[in-house]
Amino acid sequence: MSDLHDADDLTRDVEHLERRLSEPREDVVQAMRRLEGDLLLLGAGGKMGPTLARMARRATDAAGIDRRIIGVGRRATPELRSALAAQRIQWIDCDLLDRRQLEGLPDAANVIYMPALKFDATGREPLAWATNTYLPGMVCERFRRSRIAAFSTGNVYGMVPVDRGGSVESDPLRPDGDYAASCVGRERIFSHFSEALEIPVTLLRLNYANELRYGVLVDLARQVLAAEAIDLTMGYFNAIWQGDASAMTLRALEHAATPALAVNVAGPERTSVREVAEEFSRLLGRPVTFSGSEAPDALLSNGWLGYELLGRPGVPVDQMVHWIADWLLRGGPTLDKPTHFQTRDGKF
Repeated sequence: MSDLHDADDLTRDVEHLERRLSEPREDVVQAMRRLEGDLLLLGAGGKMGPTLARMARRATDAAGIDRRIIGVGRRATPELRSALAAQRIQWIDCDLLDRRQLEGLPDAANVIYMPALKFDATGREPLAWATNTYLPGMVCERFRRSRIAAFSTGNVYGMVPVDRGGSVESDPLRPDGDYAASCVGRERIFSHFSEALEIPVTLLRLNYANELRYGVLVDLARQVLAAEAIDLTMGYFNAIWQGDASAMTLRALEHAATPALAVNVAGPERTSVREVAEEFSRLLGRPVTFSGSEAPDALLSNGWLGYELLGRPGVPVDQMVHWIADWLLRGGPTLDKPTHFQTRDGKF
């Protein structure tokens, strides 16, 4: 990994970061040129939704296509609504679990499905299951004439031996805990309606998206800065730059199929917690301490099918580490939303 002063492409501020995250690759521009119809992003108010919407807008404009990009979610802040409107992205406030509000959404030929309840789901399991499993059926009934790219998660696989190379799409699903089990339910519901109503669907098993304000890498860097001992039990993980994950998501609309097609969206490296923490220690100028030792298994995904269909990620882990260290040293903001990636019992 390179030293901070070696790079000439450090991220200057939030505006620069948003532009970098939403910069469309040429293959995404071409995909948006081929795609017909408007694009509706459900659950777009989360960590990834706004920059995904911006990438869709930029790719559509670069392709010279007239298309509405519409974000949908709960009560967008005035700041988010204004920022999206400035880029000609419409926003609609909607409680998706309210069937009348869901039915009132505009038709769109293309739907990206992002709603999920993961964190703080313990103790609210009924709501988690309603959001993660019941809502997909409602959406399929409402958008039965659309093609859908639906987010899932690598958690559906459960943990696998570290030396195996990560779970592949044909592996049996072995979820740990209510969150992962409800996400398997989400996939089953989408798969059912894909066949029953002939809806083209892609299931995107994401593991894990990162940018400079959140993600597994940011969690580790902040632990180093706070002089917290880093637990090594979950010793390995996948990390993918959020911009790459967004690009793969937009391309996935073209690959929506009946029956539903499952695709891993994950970084190509098997990333070591120990090695990343030691590199952050060097770049941040802080000592690092560890607790425990690496377990023989971890939550890991093999992303090769996704690269073949949706394009290979362009930002490697060492570049993300470099950018994050510089960002935090300069006091760049974070979202303060830990990933809890170390969790091994499925209780988030």
